Amino acid sequence: MKNIVILISGGGSNMLAILKAAQRDNWAAQYQAQVAAVISNKASAGGLVLARAQGVATEVLDHTSFASREAFDAALMARIDSYATPGHPPLVLLAGFMRILTPGFVNHYAGRLVNIHPSLLPAFAGLNTHQRAIDAGCQVAGATVHLVTPELDHGPILAQAVVPVLPGDSADTLAARVLTQEHLIYPRAVVKLLQDK
Repeated sequence: MKNIVILISGGGSNMLAILKAAQRDNWAAQYQAQVAAVISNKASAGGLVLARAQGVATEVLDHTSFASREAFDAALMARIDSYATPGHPPLVLLAGFMRILTPGFVNHYAGRLVNIHPSLLPAFAGLNTHQRAIDAGCQVAGATVHLVTPELDHGPILAQAVVPVLPGDSADTLAARVLTQEHLIYPRAVVKLLQDK
């Protein structure tokens, strides 16, 4: 069985979309894969409650308890790697995990570390993507699922979805429209990775 570990910091809506897709489409039978755990760097993350309600193991690893970013990432790697199965290191999905990861962490999971970003990369890497798209006069915005590399928000693209920027859009209304697409493309991108591995 190939284990998937999802990292979150907040509400976990993308995590929940992945969990529901895994159950609905029976990833265990189809791809010999399962979401083994959800790990958060914040005990207050609402997604932990959602994950437990879906019967998924959860863990909290508070980044403020560590003296350095490297120390936190080393501890996080140890927790993730505890979910490895013979011949199958875990697939790691970032779903609103609000930490910049060290190059050592990223390289350890090269080809197995996936993120979703709320813009059409390579446009608008980083934060405040929706307001920046509106301010730039973009007619479309969207979301990108990509492999994570040491350069922030610049890894190989796995999937994208496009939504229109409507007259009168605010960052919040655009974000909501993009989020509905994120919930569709992230599980699809994971399935494609599982099929390829």
